[in-house]
Order: sequence, then C-alpha cells, then structure tokens
Amino acid sequence: MRSEETAATLDPVDVRLGVRLAELRAEHGWSLGELAERSGVSRSTLSRAERAEISPTASLLNRLCGVYGRTMSQLLSEVEAEPALLVRAAEQPVWEDRASGFVRRSVSPPHTGLRGELVEGRLRPGADLAYDRPPVPGLEQHIWVLEGALDVTAQDTEHHLDAGDCLRLRVWGPTRFRCAGTDDVRYVLAVVLP
Repeated sequence: MRSEETAATLDPVDVRLGVRLAELRAEHGWSLGELAERSGVSRSTLSRAERAEISPTASLLNRLCGVYGRTMSQLLSEVEAEPALLVRAAEQPVWEDRASGFVRRSVSPPHTGLRGELVEGRLRPGADLAYDRPPVPGLEQHIWVLEGALDVTAQDTEHHLDAGDCLRLRVWGPTRFRCAGTDDVRYVLAVVLP
C-alpha cells in the first residue's frame, strides 16, 4: 500500500494513463499475462504502470501502442480532455520520460478523423531514445530540428540532423533518437497515420 506522501506526489497524467491502460486491456479481454506475451513487457511492469506506481517510459508506451494499434499521441490524448481546434501554448500537454531525458509536447494533439499531428521533442545531452518497433507500421514521420543536433537511426541507416534539417520517412522497424551535441536538441515531429 502506498504511503500518503507517495500518493500526494503521483503525477496526475500517470494516474489517468494507468487507468486508461487498464481499460484498454479490459476492452480486449486480456489478462496481464496475455498482454505481457503480446507486448514483451513483464507482468509486474504492466501491473505497476496500470496502478501508476511507475511512470511509464517512452519505450514501454511504444510497445503498448503497438499492441493496441495506436500512436503514442493517440494514447496520451485519450487521457486528456477532448482536444480543441485551437490549442494555446500553455495548454499543450507535456509528458516527460525522466529515464531517457525525453520531453514531449503535443503541439496539435490527435483528433478523431484527422491523420496528422505535430509533436515537439526535446532531448538532453547524452539522451538516447530507442523504439523497437513503430506503434503503427508504415507511420509517416517528418523530423525537423529547430535547435541543436540529432542523430536518427531508421532501417539501419543513421542520419545526422543539424538545426534547420528535416528528415522524412516511413517507419517500419526500430528507430533511435540521440542528442548529438553538448546542448539540448529541440525538434518538431510531424506524424501522419498511413
């Protein structure tokens, strides 16, 4: 059982995310064991994420998104209020993967009936973010570096991007994002569902 101090420090987004993850598993009629088999994530980690005892990493969410057929933005938007047409900067949801040094801002959260969205990503120096698979095979991505330097590996090819550079690709397999400089890298990720 959690102490009062721990309960008071829980991130509200992690709590809502945990509830939504449990709902998705229930909607599919899967046990924790079945979800563990499908995702390659241990039962204990899945259970702790559903109870908001841990803040899920980007890699963990990516694996679950793949199983549930959603992008990460779609999943995160499901724990937020209905997205408005105009999203003021102060109202754009921000999520942080503290373990990897990745900060993600949903600039234009996904909306039912629309296939594209914009995400602002920020990686600290030395941050290395790897995904073993895309959440949706064939996902179209446009990566535009605003500040700093970013190394992106996709389909066994490494691309070095400096400020102003843009890489576009369809994601079929593992990808890796690494901050390539001594300062933070800030980039825009345009995501378009196939």
